[in-house]
Amino acid sequence: MALEYPDDLRYLDSHEYARLDGEIATVGLSAFAVDELGDIVFVELPEEGDALELKGAIGAVESVKAASDVYSPVAGTVIEVNEALVDNPEMLNEDPYGEAWLIKVRVDNWEETLEETLSADEYRSNVEGED
Repeated sequence: MALEYPDDLRYLDSHEYARLDGEIATVGLSAFAVDELGDIVFVELPEEGDALELKGAIGAVESVKAASDVYSPVAGTVIEVNEALVDNPEMLNEDPYGEAWLIKVRVDNWEETLEETLSADEYRSNVEGED
């Protein structure tokens, strides 16, 4: 099955994405990360109001296969946490780009985000080279 990497997202090579919408970014895990992890059983996320650094650790996900840190593709302040995901981490396996977003962040610097993240094509090239 071919994994999807929506063109409207920016990606980190650690497999997180940011969907930019005005000054707000929706942050989540890419389909590649979810596929590699397998069945996700636990998600740890930051709190509303937390300040995030670009590429700084923001939490963790655990699956039946592995645990992995999660990093922020943007610098800014957490304005919303997906509480449904905390209660139902398996949502990540079903809809990583939709209902299973992790957090929403008010972004400090879009230019830095765009410089430090990958386009969908760049990300696709990176992950497809890892097979």
